Order: sequence, then structure tokens, then C-alpha cells
Amino acid sequence: MNLFVNLYKSLKTNNMEQKEKIEIALDSIRPFLQKDGGDVEFVELTDDKVVKVKLLGACESCSMSAMTLKAGIEESIKNAIPEIIRVDAV
Repeated sequence: MNLFVNLYKSLKTNNMEQKEKIEIALDSIRPFLQKDGGDVEFVELTDDKVVKVKLLGACESCSMSAMTLKAGIEESIKNAIPEIIRVDAV
């Protein structure tokens, strides 16, 4: 039983560390988004390593938001956590 409890605690800690890394990665790109009146909010890290974010402000309706999501936000997060599969906007 203790093995499962320890495994659960380890996974929970790892997930928390990954969420912190995601927030740090988002903080690194946030000034560029805010410069143009936009922002991004972390929503969820799924069990299958997909990060879900919400684009805010000008980013919601910007014609370049898909490029920003893939080339900016996703790249920044994947550099911090290589095991992330993709980043989706919700």
C-alpha cells in the first residue's frame, strides 16, 4: 500500500513541478503578448501531456494567434518541458 501512496505523491509532485515550469515558460513570453494587448492563461495539463491555454485580450481575435500559439507559446513550453506533446487553445 505504501508503494502506491509514494508513487501517487511522486506523480503529484512531478505534475506540480511541471505546472510551475509551464507558468515560468508562459511568463517568459507574456511580455511580448502584452506589448500587443494580449495575454495567455494556463488552463490545464492533461494526463496525456497536452497543455491547454486560453488566449486573452487582443490574442483572442488576432489573425496571427495560431502562429503565436505554435511558434511562441508551444515552443517556449516544450523548451521547458520536452515531454509535452502539444499546446492547445481552449
